[in-house]
Amino acid sequence: MKSQTVQVFASKCDKNGRAPGRSAKSNPHFCRTRSLNVSCVTIPAMALVVVGLGNPEKEYERTRHNAGRSAVEFLAKQEGFDDFVFNKKANALVSKGAIEKGNATLVLPETMMNLSGKAVTAFVKSPKAAKNLLVVHDDLDLPLGTLKMVFARGSGGHKGVESIMRAIKTDAFARIRIGVAPAGKKNQAKKLKDEEKVIKHVLGKWKPSEQAAVKKVLKKAAEAIRLFATSGLTTATQFANTR
Repeated sequence: MKSQTVQVFASKCDKNGRAPGRSAKSNPHFCRTRSLNVSCVTIPAMALVVVGLGNPEKEYERTRHNAGRSAVEFLAKQEGFDDFVFNKKANALVSKGAIEKGNATLVLPETMMNLSGKAVTAFVKSPKAAKNLLVVHDDLDLPLGTLKMVFARGSGGHKGVESIMRAIKTDAFARIRIGVAPAGKKNQAKKLKDEEKVIKHVLGKWKPSEQAAVKKVLKKAAEAIRLFATSGLTTATQFANTR
């Protein structure tokens, strides 16, 4: 995430331009000028938490419902993150690393999809902290090959997203929706009205004919995550939502 800039009174800085009570080693935030009453200092933002939704069992690997999980795994490989390690408290696989200069924690819940919120609360302790949360998930309202990034929007009926909203008591966090619906007319998502067909589709594995589109969209999702971490929500949204 981007760093935040705040103001402090220069009169509270020592003769070397440092905040009082800290050494240069322990406090890298310097007042930029002594001639003004105030000065700006940069405080690093909290670490980004990226959650990839999916079901954990091996039978669900490479299924449409695990698109969010696959995107985060793809990002981890691209960015050279640590191997995922099981975190017992969160009941999730967790990997830590950096995206450019910003720290990030990648989380893959090991619960079933509709219990994903339990894993997220181990890293997002309050509604306020949700500003550093990015959730990546599949979306049946978008055709394969498309992404949509949103902030503070409804769940759209996605059980994993609903679980997170309940657990952290807010919908004020960013999400990347990865389209998994078959394409209909004018490349719009084809509606699957029968519940049995919906379940069969989302829990089904990608077809060989879909692999090229899947690889492309996962790569784009990873880039959107990277932009969110380095340039913020607006830039990432513009990228993700442009076909």
